[in-house]
Amino acid sequence: MTTPRLLSGGNPQIAKGYGDAPVRAYIAAIPGWKRDAAARVDALVGRLVPGVQRAIKWNSPFYGLEKISGSSASTVSTAT
Repeated sequence: MTTPRLLSGGNPQIAKGYGDAPVRAYIAAIPGWKRDAAARVDALVGRLVPGVQRAIKWNSPFYGLEKISGSSASTVSTAT
């Protein structure tokens, strides 16, 4: 496996993707103390938001829910 390139802010460059695997890869590639913080946020969201869907967009993890009966889905980024 190739180590992801770090961007100017120190965050890893991970290809856009949907599901748990890309988010886990992103978190694993984060350097230093930010990795632990991101892993804690990911675990909290996974535990507290039933049916959460994970994705990597714009080199950041996103968490959201499917559109529910006419309302738009909410998405939250853990910008690190």
